[in-house]
Amino acid sequence: MRFPVIPPINEDKRKEAADRQNLLTKPTGSMGRLEDLSIDIAGMTGIVAPELKKRSVFLMAADHGITREGVSPYPAEVTPQMVMNFLNHGAAVNVLTRQSHSDVVIVDIGVNYKFPDLPGLLSRKVAMGTENMLEGPAMSHEQAEKALQTGMDVLNEAADRGLELAATGEMGIGNTTSAAAITAVLCGRAPVEVTGRGTGLDDAGLVRKIAIIEEILKERKPDPDDPMDILCKIGGFEIAGMAGVTIAAASRKIPLVMDGLISTAAAALAAAFVPEVRNYLIAGHRSPENGHRFLLEKLGKYPLLQLDMRVGEGTGAALAFNLVDAANNILREMATFDSAGISNR
Repeated sequence: MRFPVIPPINEDKRKEAADRQNLLTKPTGSMGRLEDLSIDIAGMTGIVAPELKKRSVFLMAADHGITREGVSPYPAEVTPQMVMNFLNHGAAVNVLTRQSHSDVVIVDIGVNYKFPDLPGLLSRKVAMGTENMLEGPAMSHEQAEKALQTGMDVLNEAADRGLELAATGEMGIGNTTSAAAITAVLCGRAPVEVTGRGTGLDDAGLVRKIAIIEEILKERKPDPDDPMDILCKIGGFEIAGMAGVTIAAASRKIPLVMDGLISTAAAALAAAFVPEVRNYLIAGHRSPENGHRFLLEKLGKYPLLQLDMRVGEGTGAALAFNLVDAANNILREMATFDSAGISNR
C-alpha cells in the first residue's frame, strides 16, 4: 500500500516561536510544557501561534469478533447503541467537544449493525466487524487496506474544508483486547504487562483476558516488524481507520492529538508504516490502561494530562484541545518585555 509523503517540520518557525517565548513577560521557561507545545505546533503547521479554529475529533466505530470470548463485561450490542448516543449529542465526547468548540466526525467503519441513513453518520463500513482473532486473522489484507484508506479519505475530505487540528477517538466493544495485543507486539512486552480492565473487568475477567491475548499471540504470531501483518492478524477496523487519519493528518501538516490506549495504538501503527508521522503527534493524556505508557514511551511523547480517564471516544484529546489553545494564546497574546516597558535584565 502506498502512503503519502510526510513533509518535514518547519525548523525556522520552531526557532521563531522559541525566540518569541524568550521575549515574553515571564521568566524563561516558566510556562513549562505549554512553551514546548507552542513551539512544536509552530513547526508542525509552519505558523507561529496559529488559532486552529477548525478542529474535529474523528471517532471511528467498529465491532470485534473477539467479544464472543467474553473479554468485555458489555455485550457487542453496546457499540451501535453508543453510536446513536454520539449522534444524539449525549456522550462524554459530545460534552467535551462542545466545550472545546470542536466537531465530532462519527464514522461507521465496521459496526455489526445496519444503520439507516442518519444525519451526522458517515457510513464507510468495511465489514460487519472483524473476525474472532482467537480463531483466525481479524481481517484480510484487502480489508486492512480499505480501512486505512477510509481513514485517510475522511481526514483529507475534512482538510479540504479547512481542518486545522485533529484528534482520533473510537467506539468498539472488545477493542482494548486488540489494542493490548498490538501494544504487546509493538513494544515487545508480555500481555500481562500491557493488558488492563477495559470497560471494567473484575479480577477473574482480567485474568481471562490476559490468557486470551497470550493465546492469540501464540496462534497468530504477528510479525513485530510488519505493521500490516499486525493489523491484519490482531487489529480492528476502527484502529486501522484511526491510523489512516493519523497518517493523512501528518501529510497535510495538521497536528494530531492522540487520545488513550486505542487511539495511541493506532498512532503507533501509523508510525510503524510511516515513521515521520511521529513529528505531528501530540499526546492528549495518559490513561490508566496498562499499555498506554509503553506506547507513549515508544512514540517519544509525554502526555499533557493525567486524569485517570479511560472512557475513550476521543475525550482526553478533546479536553487537551483547550491546552493547545492555551499554548498558542500565550505565545500570541502575551506582552513582550519591550512592549510592556519591563526590564528583563
